[in-house]
Amino acid sequence: MKIAIMQPYILPYIGYWQLIDAVDKFVIYDDVNFIMRGYINRNSILINGQAYKFSIPLEKPSQNKLINETKLNFSDSAKNDFLKTIELAYKKAPCYKEVYPVLNKIIYNKETDLTSFIKFAIKTVNQYLGINTEILLSSDIEKDNSLKGQNKIIEICKLLNASQYINPIGGVDLYDKAKFQNENIKLNFLQTKYIIYEQFNNDFVENLSIIDVMMFNTREQIQNMLVKYDLV
Repeated sequence: MKIAIMQPYILPYIGYWQLIDAVDKFVIYDDVNFIMRGYINRNSILINGQAYKFSIPLEKPSQNKLINETKLNFSDSAKNDFLKTIELAYKKAPCYKEVYPVLNKIIYNKETDLTSFIKFAIKTVNQYLGINTEILLSSDIEKDNSLKGQNKIIEICKLLNASQYINPIGGVDLYDKAKFQNENIKLNFLQTKYIIYEQFNNDFVENLSIIDVMMFNTREQIQNMLVKYDLV
């Protein structure tokens, strides 16, 4: 049983989806503190050949709140503005007609809870891309919440009968392979290979939201991208 555990991010970059696709169960780590000015409710799209940051508005976000205690403040007017920005940025992209309805479904989702909104977004994109990984919430798993760091991750892995835990390469200094091995869990890190595709006639801008990837690539092309990584 392969497991990954990650905080929820709104429509993140391709590496996040590689991680989801690489495992049997993907746990949304929603019962940890919200991080201000992070990527939980923010990402970037392409506008005029440059990375442009967007954010999903929240109701009084605080690092003293858990992610699953954080609410949206996403009015219909703000949702309209967001989708208009997407239209203006990508209406000439090759896959716009297929992808815009997917984003419309995500943005007009009625959820007001940040975790539920992002979970819906993840499952909707997964369905579009043909990813069948089971999506779980950390807050739904009965565990010892006094544990911290990798000890809490190991606890979740054990409760889910994981034989392998996969984490993005950015966490390589946070986890000790020997401690996982002591629990009969193999620890690997996913390192995304360099992925490039045509973005109109501009110089390539990397690590943008999955929105950008979907606008410029067919499902089949993205499915090929999902396996372009190394496990170390």
